Amino acid sequence: MKDVFKPLDEKKFSFFHVKSLLTTGMGVFTDGYDLSSIGIVLLLVLSEFGITTKSPDYVSLTAAISGSALAGAAVGAILFGFLSNMGRKTFYGVDVALMTVGALLQAFVTDPTQLIIVRFLLGLGVGADYVLSPMIMAEHSNAKDRGKIIALGFGLFWGFGATLAAVVYLALQAAGVPSYLIWRIVLAAGAVPAASVIYLRRKIPETARFLGRIKGDAEKLKGVIREVTGKNVNVDPEIKDKTSALYYIKRNWSVFLSACLLWFLFDIVAYSGILFGPSLIAQSLGINSGVFQLLIEGAFTVPGGIIALSLIDRVGRRPLQVIGFVGMALSLLSFSLYKNMAGLAFSPMIAFALYGLQNLASQAGPGSVSASGILGVELAPTKVRGTIQSLTVASGRIGATLTSFVFPSLFHQYGEAFAIYFLAGIAAIAAILTFAVIPETKGKSLENSSREIDLVQT
Repeated sequence: MKDVFKPLDEKKFSFFHVKSLLTTGMGVFTDGYDLSSIGIVLLLVLSEFGITTKSPDYVSLTAAISGSALAGAAVGAILFGFLSNMGRKTFYGVDVALMTVGALLQAFVTDPTQLIIVRFLLGLGVGADYVLSPMIMAEHSNAKDRGKIIALGFGLFWGFGATLAAVVYLALQAAGVPSYLIWRIVLAAGAVPAASVIYLRRKIPETARFLGRIKGDAEKLKGVIREVTGKNVNVDPEIKDKTSALYYIKRNWSVFLSACLLWFLFDIVAYSGILFGPSLIAQSLGINSGVFQLLIEGAFTVPGGIIALSLIDRVGRRPLQVIGFVGMALSLLSFSLYKNMAGLAFSPMIAFALYGLQNLASQAGPGSVSASGILGVELAPTKVRGTIQSLTVASGRIGATLTSFVFPSLFHQYGEAFAIYFLAGIAAIAAILTFAVIPETKGKSLENSSREIDLVQT
């Protein structure tokens, strides 16, 4: 088995990888746009429907509008994770089609309930994409560049999408478009990047690893390897994995559970900023929500992603994630302490910079590791990769959904400082968990990083 997939692992970065990266990465670009845009326009949406801080259902409706897409993503991840065992590309394109329809329908809603339902539909596609895209890209990638390919396609592309959402919002504001149209246009525009890759996704080849280890189709496997690498390989007709999925789960359950917990913890912290940074935090600093989001992405998130690209295949996944979580905790603590202790010397820009460093540390670390799907695809053998990836994605989306309800409640009931300290504590716990449990996978083939090859050799 090691020799069969060796040409894929040793293939130099090529046009095929670039095309695959764009095809898969545009889905995550759309995810970044869709999931961040609601935070930018949230105050306009609430105002449109007459929801104020004095409304009895303010917290519940704010949470439901912000979190419905994330709840849908958790469901979509589980559903499409199991469907991926029927073929990685069988349902590839359905995910972005759901995102296209969901994004467009947002422009026509007439009440909060309709918006919640439509965003749940959009979320189904987001969850499916988070399972399928990293898995397909990883199974096509070479071992040397796999980390940076995934960090770019599923980490940095997210930041590009979030940046575009802020640009669209500010451009519409500058053009004098009425607020009731701004939020509808901003949300519906997410359909454009999603629709742009539906055709390309239907044409991407099935992965060799699925064809060999799950389907057992030696001839098609050889054809894909020839298409990607230009090399012919000899394939054992018995390459299909006959090991039970339950065996893999029993053997590696602690690592799989840790991968799920880490994405869960990361999204609790990250989505408090994504969903409520442009509204609650920006408002407390007196900064326009669109300007806040644009500066966060351009000055912190994107540079953090560039740091991850340069280090993830050299330093490794584990060190970057540990340092990133520690940086997130320190940034949040510094932000809150400064706001509470600066007194008359308080500067909104210093506070903003301290808060923004959380995004730099996030994208340089766990945002390009756990949240880009690396742990699920690299630590799970091919036979259970779709299932484990679906569980890690769903865990993250559950964490994000939870924070959509918990963070505004903590913020309004106990104050900003308590809410921020809570998030800093979670980031610190995640750093310890990463250091204690997660193995390093840089430079290894998927068969080695997942220990799938151990069983073959015994």
